[in-house]
Amino acid sequence: MFAIDAHLDLSMNALEWNRDLRWPVAEINARERARGWKDKPDRGNATVAFPELRRGGFGLVVATQIGRFVAADNPLPGWHSPEQAWAQTQGQLSWYRAMEEAGELVQVADRAALDAQVGLWLDALARGADTSRLPIGYILSLEGADSMVTLRHLERSFAQGLRALGPGHYGPGRYAHGTDASAPLNAAGRDLLREMDRLGMILDATHLCDEAFWTALEIFRGPVWASHNNCRALVDHNRQFSDDMIRALVARGAVIGGALDAWMMVPGWVRGKSLPEPMGCRLEVMIDHLDHICQIAGNADHVGIGSDLDGAYGREQSPHDLETIADLGRLPAMLAARGYAPDDVVKVMHGNWLRFLRGAWSGKAGAVRRAR
Repeated sequence: MFAIDAHLDLSMNALEWNRDLRWPVAEINARERARGWKDKPDRGNATVAFPELRRGGFGLVVATQIGRFVAADNPLPGWHSPEQAWAQTQGQLSWYRAMEEAGELVQVADRAALDAQVGLWLDALARGADTSRLPIGYILSLEGADSMVTLRHLERSFAQGLRALGPGHYGPGRYAHGTDASAPLNAAGRDLLREMDRLGMILDATHLCDEAFWTALEIFRGPVWASHNNCRALVDHNRQFSDDMIRALVARGAVIGGALDAWMMVPGWVRGKSLPEPMGCRLEVMIDHLDHICQIAGNADHVGIGSDLDGAYGREQSPHDLETIADLGRLPAMLAARGYAPDDVVKVMHGNWLRFLRGAWSGKAGAVRRAR
C-alpha cells in the first residue's frame, strides 16, 4: 500500500552519521560493524534507506533539516551560534539537492507536485509495476527553529522549499522551549509564528513544551500537525501529548504521526539499558497509541505514521519486530486485525496526511480555529 511517513531525519543520517542512503540497510550496517565504529549508540543498527523506503511503499516522506543552537550553559549537543546552525541546515539542503540530481528524491512543495508524486506511485502500485527506481517525494521540514538567524532567513528557507517548522526541539530554544524544558513562548517565537502564517507554512506542534504549545495554538492561524508524537496517557512524559492537547489538535484539524522510538512507546524505558523485546516494545504498541487518539477523536481522521526511525537511535531502541522501515508494510494487516475498516486503514497509511496537505496547500486546512 502507498504510505507516507511524516518524520524522517534523512539528511542528518547522511551527513552526521555518514550513511549513503542509496545503499540497502544491510550494507550500511555491515560497513559500520566491519569498521567497529562506536561514535554513535546506534552504529550498525540502521533501519532506513531508500531501497527499504521503496519496498515499504513510502513514495512520500516529510524529511528534516535540523541544527540546534546551544548557549554556553546548555549541556545539550549543538552549535555555538545560530549562524553555525544555519550553515548546518544549508549543508543538509545541499544533500537533498544532490539526491534530487541523482534521481533518488523529488521535492514536493505545492499542490501540483503533491498530486503528481502521489499519482505516480499510486499508478505504479495499482499496476504492480516495479517501484525500485521511482523517486521518493520529500517535503522539507525544520525540526527546531534555532537555525533561523532572523526572520529573513525563514523567508529564504521558504523559497528553498521549507513547508513545515517545529519551533522547539529539546531543551531551551531561541524561539520556543521544547522537550524537558519549560517556559512561555517568547517575543521572537510569537513573531516567528506570525511570519509562518504570512508565508502559509505548517506549524509542527511536536516537541513544544506545554506552555509554548497552548500559546502557539492561540497565536498561529494556519494549518497545524504533529509529525511524530505519542500519548502521555500511555507513557507519562512531557514529550508526549496529554489528552487535552490531543483534543485541541483534533479541533484544529491536525494529524498526529505515531512515533517508533521505544522510550516513547512503552513506560519504564531506560535509555542505554532497556531492550525492546523484554520491554514488550513491538509494532502493535504503535497502534495502541494511534487507537488512543482515535478514541478521543471519535474517528480515524487524525492519525498517521511519523516514525522518526533512525532519529539518533536504531534497532536497539525500535520495536523488536521491526528490522527496517519496510516492515511498516505489515501495518495494514495489523490495523485490520484490530477492527479498522479498509477505508480507515488507508487513512492511517497515507490518506489523512494527503487530505491535510491538500487542504493546507489549498488554503483550507486552517479553516477550523480554536475558540477564543
